[in-house]
Amino acid sequence: MAKKQHGTWFGFGFCGFGQVLGSGNGCHSVHSPEPLCASDDICRVSASWSYTALVTCEYPGGSCTELQAWTPGSALQGEPLWVQNLVTGTEDQGENEPSSEARAGTLPLLPCASAYVTPQPPFCQPLAPELRVRQLELGAEHVLLLCEAGQVFSWGGGRHGQLGHGTLEAELEPRLLEALQGLRMAEVAAGGWHSVCVSETGDIYIWGWNESGQLALPIKSSAEDKMAVRREATELNEDSLKGEEAAMADVGAPALFIAIQPFPALLDLPTGSDAVKASCGSRHTAVVTRTGELYTWGWGKYGQLGHKDSSSLDRPCRVEYFSEKQLEVRAVTCGPWNTYVYATEREKV
Repeated sequence: MAKKQHGTWFGFGFCGFGQVLGSGNGCHSVHSPEPLCASDDICRVSASWSYTALVTCEYPGGSCTELQAWTPGSALQGEPLWVQNLVTGTEDQGENEPSSEARAGTLPLLPCASAYVTPQPPFCQPLAPELRVRQLELGAEHVLLLCEAGQVFSWGGGRHGQLGHGTLEAELEPRLLEALQGLRMAEVAAGGWHSVCVSETGDIYIWGWNESGQLALPIKSSAEDKMAVRREATELNEDSLKGEEAAMADVGAPALFIAIQPFPALLDLPTGSDAVKASCGSRHTAVVTRTGELYTWGWGKYGQLGHKDSSSLDRPCRVEYFSEKQLEVRAVTCGPWNTYVYATEREKV
């Protein structure tokens, strides 16, 4: 029987509030993956704009998972801001995963400030009983739901095409994504204003807002990037369509670009790699392949793409750090402006 490998969590991107643990260098950004300065019993990382929450693994003989929230800049020293025990009750996800509790009792942080969702009312909205939920993901203004049958539902704000129904209209109730009907999905991910899902065969479908290339579709030269950053930093909840309106009005641009993709579009990774996991930040996207490689693209101002610089990309690019270190990526989770990755050492052949 193969010995189970214990991996390490890495963080990179925006850390203006000290939330990318492991940086500790006084900078507001980390451009390359760095190991988190935390205990090795972390099974899930969930990030908001200014906070990061860690879910620790189940204690021996116990049946609960502990969620801890830490104040900015604490670097996990002293006492957590608050602690909550969660009932797990899920089956193992297999070896070399962060833990069987990685999907248990998930409390995703919202992209704005320090808000979080708990399983108790009044924050929990019951869904229709026929919707047997496998995964639920929250964007800035929209929700994605993956049901047990592998079908995707979306609802909420749709002004950036993030719902995938071909319009920019909002949906008040979960609506089946008809463009993907009949295709079994294994993962869904909601960005600030874009969406991604991964099929059981490893295909990637992506749609929504492409302002920074987060859909891996051609983009306009980012002359308005500073304005977009200022809007997000003020309130990670944009109130206008200035970016895409400007793009749509610029019909005389020398290069073609796509501001909004309201239908799911099939995306191929370089070398035809199959995807197994995906996560989205505010305006960037990360995907893990079946062979344990990490690809990122989109907005990269704070190093959240992990390519050792602050460039933005409108195409998938492999994060070489993990290949150079002979590490196999097993999980990825994006905060609005940063990225966390779980990786193990590759087995020697």
